Amino acid sequence: MTGLAYHPVLLVLRFGFELFALAGFAIWAWRRTPGPLLRFLTAIALPVAVGWAWGAFAVPGDESRSGETDFDTPGPIRLLLELAVFFGAAFGYYRVGLRRIAVGFAVLLAVYHVAAFDRIIWLLQN
Repeated sequence: MTGLAYHPVLLVLRFGFELFALAGFAIWAWRRTPGPLLRFLTAIALPVAVGWAWGAFAVPGDESRSGETDFDTPGPIRLLLELAVFFGAAFGYYRVGLRRIAVGFAVLLAVYHVAAFDRIIWLLQN
């Protein structure tokens, strides 16, 4: 399985999107949680939980990652998880008032997913 989705530039871009998404969940938690202690805890716990799910539920043999997985996940379910994380983070940015960042991130994600169509097809078939 080789294609544009596995080009090193797109893999680096995807990694950047993943980090930006985790930051989005942290910012959303920080701004939406009342109380300083709870705010601090949720701003750490939410991205950690999302990152854990991101790493644990994967399709065996996925070249965009190590190919290993903790929980074998069907490709369509993994695609839904990825879309929920990426676009959920964009929605989080939007909800805390960072609308230009949210829209820009969503547009970049859409362009990326069009460019990575070969991986999306692979996910839907596995």
